[in-house]
Amino acid sequence: MRRWIPERIAWIASLSWLARLACIEGLTRLRRLTTLGQERGSGSVLAVGLLGATMAATAAVIPVLVTLSVSAQVQGAADAAALAAADTASGALPGVPCEAASRTAEVNGASVVVCTIDGLIASVTVSRVFVGITIDARSRAGPPPGSPSGPPRPDG
Repeated sequence: MRRWIPERIAWIASLSWLARLACIEGLTRLRRLTTLGQERGSGSVLAVGLLGATMAATAAVIPVLVTLSVSAQVQGAADAAALAAADTASGALPGVPCEAASRTAEVNGASVVVCTIDGLIASVTVSRVFVGITIDARSRAGPPPGSPSGPPRPDG
């Protein structure tokens, strides 16, 4: 953008007041046009910046959501393994309870870490490695408290 040079100021001063007003008005309009011209393309830059920020946020959120989904799958595998072990311990299914829990966990994409049988109650811990992260889940299964074959109720 051009700066005011003393010669231009002297030239404007030599004009009549009406000519000066017209000249100053024209220079003001010219200045507005040149400053608006410098802003061209700024909307595109803003759009690209917003698109980049959205992509970065999406790239950060997707792995977290996928990990939550895998965690729910591991919990489902633990529940199924505990139910299989409890059914085997109660005699509803033939076999060894912890082996049944291990087979069920493997079918669901996990592996049994701990399997404990206490009477008819099975406690199972399973794990799965996902993207270098070990996800564990625990579950218990057995007859409800107070049932004839279940544990006594805590209240008596």
